[in-house]
Amino acid sequence: MNVVTLVGNLASDVELREIGSDKKVASFLLAIDRASREGGADFVTVAAWDRQAELCAEYLAKGRRVAVDGRLRSRSWEEDGKRRTAIEVVARRIEFLGGGPRASEGGEVIPFEPAAAAG
Repeated sequence: MNVVTLVGNLASDVELREIGSDKKVASFLLAIDRASREGGADFVTVAAWDRQAELCAEYLAKGRRVAVDGRLRSRSWEEDGKRRTAIEVVARRIEFLGGGPRASEGGEVIPFEPAAAAG
């Protein structure tokens, strides 16, 4: 089973890109605090697709706290003659938490749209 739930703060603004003529993807870096005795944070790239991507680009900004439910996806590519790999979270559901840039009252959920999702 490939299921992940993360709560953290955006460590970057949302980058919205168009793929072809009918797909959109938004990506952002999520900082997740480690246990207090470890200190520091882990950083994970999150990808949201289509309508969810548009809403993320409109309402999220660096510093905003969110909860993300989704799945892990690995991808690989060639760069400067070297094989690169990355693991990212493909969002199924994103909930805006608390305050922060462009915050609304309370939590707001952006659900996954199965018919429009890719990846």
